[in-house]
Amino acid sequence: MHLPRMSRRGFGAAALAAAAYPLVGAAVPAFAADAQTSGGELHHAPAEWEPHSACVMAWPWDRTVGWGGLLTDVQGEIAGIARAIARFEPVVMFAEPGQAAQARARCGSSVTVTEYPVNDCWARDTGPVFAVNDAKTHSVGLDFRFNGWGEKYPYDKDDFLPVGACAYLGVTRRPVDMVLEGGSVITDGQGTLITTEECLLNPNRNPGMTRAQIEATLLAAYGASKVIWLPYGLAGDDITNGHVDLVAAYLGPARLLLHTQPDPANPNHDRMAANKAVLTAATDASGRPFQLVEMHHQPQFRHNGLTVRTFSYTNYYETTGNVVVPTSGEAAADSAALAQFAALFPGRQVVGAPARNLAWGGGGVHCVTQHVPRLR
Repeated sequence: MHLPRMSRRGFGAAALAAAAYPLVGAAVPAFAADAQTSGGELHHAPAEWEPHSACVMAWPWDRTVGWGGLLTDVQGEIAGIARAIARFEPVVMFAEPGQAAQARARCGSSVTVTEYPVNDCWARDTGPVFAVNDAKTHSVGLDFRFNGWGEKYPYDKDDFLPVGACAYLGVTRRPVDMVLEGGSVITDGQGTLITTEECLLNPNRNPGMTRAQIEATLLAAYGASKVIWLPYGLAGDDITNGHVDLVAAYLGPARLLLHTQPDPANPNHDRMAANKAVLTAATDASGRPFQLVEMHHQPQFRHNGLTVRTFSYTNYYETTGNVVVPTSGEAAADSAALAQFAALFPGRQVVGAPARNLAWGGGGVHCVTQHVPRLR
């Protein structure tokens, strides 16, 4: 589908006015940074384990984008994730105008709901990627273009979520002229980016850009110096075309949680082995070899008439006090994965968040959350 576009400036002004945002003449939330021009100062996207000031989410409301009869159930999953995160950091839920009352009723008083046009709930992919200066006194929101994961789903509103999110948070918005979803890249905040060839080199994203041009644009936007290309995402990932956050997550500097599959009959066996081989041979931007923690649990199950093949425990969200881990409803796999997370994050509360419907839709906890870095 090719949907009409207007300028981001024009859309932002119209949408903010329609949503009656309390931006002009009113205080922004306490966690917001003062909006200011970046003045050419270099910024970098920090690691997800660094402190957050907030979490950005979006409320699913439209049955026609693919949810159909699952909409009420997926809303319950989004609300549960939001409440779990809100125990330790503010959550801002962007809801389609006219849908805020429902979102507030489902999420409860711990979650801030504000109206702004959205198509769906995948804020990791549709929201801005936040970057900070070295002193962590100023932030920018990197506004990549979004095309519905290669023209698969409606994106006429979601492509403009960075406009509203940056305005609401008081963060300078910095457009980046490349199609990119936030779930397709992970970073250590120390110069290293990890992505997959399967996604970023897919011609449905940036057909006019070479691999070298994509890499150079990524490095400049994220303030990084090295890209490590994994060959594959999960088998059957026809929606995101191999997002890295379904196969790997940073646990700390040079330390990764990586999906591997011990069953040779499973289509992910060879794919994940190829990813592991790349990382075993690689070093990060600081020259450090990687410590790999393997995640063997990757349940597949039938749901709403389909076999879900892309459920992923690496698709979690980390706060300073807890780790919110998607659960599949497959008891044995969930129990084993949550026990592994408890060992990986001692002193944190490990919260299992039901995400069976989100997995049916192609994602998980990480896919529906976007962290906002804390400034000094």
